[in-house]
Amino acid sequence: MYRCLALDDELYATHVIQTYLDQSPGFRLVKATTDVYEGIRLVNEGLIDLVFLDIQMPELNGLQFVKICGAKCKVILTTAYPDYALAGFNLDVVDYLLKPIEPERFAHALAKFLALQGDPSLRSDPAKDYIFLKGDAKNTFHRVAFGDILYIEGLNNYISVYTAQQRIVTYMALKDILALLPATQFCRVHRSYIISLAHIRLIDGGRVYIGQKGISISDGYKSSFYRLINRQ
Repeated sequence: MYRCLALDDELYATHVIQTYLDQSPGFRLVKATTDVYEGIRLVNEGLIDLVFLDIQMPELNGLQFVKICGAKCKVILTTAYPDYALAGFNLDVVDYLLKPIEPERFAHALAKFLALQGDPSLRSDPAKDYIFLKGDAKNTFHRVAFGDILYIEGLNNYISVYTAQQRIVTYMALKDILALLPATQFCRVHRSYIISLAHIRLIDGGRVYIGQKGISISDGYKSSFYRLINRQ
């Protein structure tokens, strides 16, 4: 069980973190606080594994906190301001979440933390290399190997899963299938697209190519995408 700290000068923001953690097996919120020095104390006492940290704190900002405590715990930055992303990644934080935090981005950040810990659980069973997708006909299901998936496109509450052989359309939100995919093999690059890292042919500027299909990399997903690419 990983022990977590939510540290933010707005108490409501810590409640959001607590809600998401309550829905995340293997994680427990030890403390939600607005007091940065209490957070430092908890980390120094060895009581915290992962900190969800706001950057703009009144007494000591989040980047200073990372410099003080970063060697003793892992940190996921949470902020409404994208300007600090580069500074945060230079301090080797796990991830950088922009407020308001979407559930799928939160889940992705936890998966990245687990990967750094060498945790085998990630978001899917490591021994399971496939997924079942509901078909058009009643009581029909397609078994699709993770390795066969090229990319997934979302439209409203439907997704299209593309392989080299077929396109499977099923009723599911993009965020829901993301939660079922291995975090080290798939990445969301756009509000409408998830791609398989293994099938990337080319990255050219702000676009990634799967075969001949070009997909834009949205600004909100660029930092996490390139971090994942650099680990391959």
